[in-house]
Amino acid sequence: MPARTPAQPALQRSALAAHGALGSAAGQAFELLRPVVGESWRRSLGFLAPGRIEPSVALQSADLSAYRRDHPLATVLPVITRLLVEPARDTGLLVAVGDADGRLLWIEGDGGAVRRAEGMAFVPGADWSERSVGTSAPGTALATGQGVQVSGAEHFSEIAHRFSCTASPIHAPDGRLLGVVDLTGGPEAVAAHSMGLVRAAVAAAEAELRLQGLQLAASTGTIRGRGPVRARRPVAVRGGGSAQPAGRPFLRLLGSDDVVLDCPAGTVRFGGRHGEILALLAWHGEAGLTADRLAVELFGDDARTVTLRAELVRLRQALRAGLAEDASGTAVGLASRPYRFEPAPDCDARRVLEFVGRGHYRRALESYAGEVLPRSTAPGVVALRAELSGALREAMLSDAGPDVLMQYLELPEASDDVEALRTALRILPPRSPRRAVVVSRLERLDAAHGA
Repeated sequence: MPARTPAQPALQRSALAAHGALGSAAGQAFELLRPVVGESWRRSLGFLAPGRIEPSVALQSADLSAYRRDHPLATVLPVITRLLVEPARDTGLLVAVGDADGRLLWIEGDGGAVRRAEGMAFVPGADWSERSVGTSAPGTALATGQGVQVSGAEHFSEIAHRFSCTASPIHAPDGRLLGVVDLTGGPEAVAAHSMGLVRAAVAAAEAELRLQGLQLAASTGTIRGRGPVRARRPVAVRGGGSAQPAGRPFLRLLGSDDVVLDCPAGTVRFGGRHGEILALLAWHGEAGLTADRLAVELFGDDARTVTLRAELVRLRQALRAGLAEDASGTAVGLASRPYRFEPAPDCDARRVLEFVGRGHYRRALESYAGEVLPRSTAPGVVALRAELSGALREAMLSDAGPDVLMQYLELPEASDDVEALRTALRILPPRSPRRAVVVSRLERLDAAHGA
């Protein structure tokens, strides 16, 4: 059965009928739409009258250039370009990056798509927030704080009915909303895999922002908002590259489809949804996750809070059954509102990211036992996986020496990384015997792709 997308004819017919009902039966119009679109239309009616609404141009060229130059997202454009813009060329798709107010800052991709989008004022400097143009993927993603797909007649303004788009918000390491990343084009822009592509690009960009912050913190001796950097307890390296602080609960997420919890009370292995929940809570640390956010991270746009709560009940029971209280009388458990660990465990994935941020690339690779829950398709885990592997890769390509980069190239996920291989060829000494290995791998990849 083909995947259900917003571009399907039945949904588009309902959306067109909803436009017809807006004048006399707005309540009925909302019921004809997908919930996320109906709620957005309801908000849009508070700002705008239905019809052919054209967005305003909020930033003129001179102001736009200066604003883009100083915007935090300017530093991660290479990541977005590599993961979204380059694959979009010659595909009829374009990629837009906007700020937290919905103003588009950069638009790149297929030349024809960029020109067609200009006809609806989808141009740098234009305001595509809900207040300006009503429901659209960029504006609604910013309004809801979640990834959104909007297709054709689901747009509030008739000017956008020829287009479909997928967008996701992007945040700073401290959680502050920085803007939105959007994929726009025809029906293929809302294909079943499009949201995963956009979220992966956002996760990699957020990882790069976190890496930049950690590198700044390492160079100044501080972490923003936390005061001086304090050394953690000594670690003991376990099999498979995991590092476990003595006496503190430790969660292993890397290189396996199960999550392993080690603590003074014992060791327990968790698979499936339980493993995914533990991974997400460990990654988000003391801040934790609300029930709604955790449901979205697990199930995507089809978030099922009731199902989540049932899983959490079973997970708490599994923790109690698998771990007796330690000598202090405290067992590892889950707190709620928001959901989080008590006490908070250390985590191998977090440790790798810390090593990368401090420039300890060899130690990061030694601690990196593989991708986070490699076969999990939970959106939050997919994003976590992309964030960590993206941060590691960016560090390797931008700052690692020849020995460490060659060690990185031994990872399965780097085996076909042409850019990493070419970087190794560039930095290896001219007479290094390892150059022949790199050249051989590049030739094999070129042959496989018919180059």
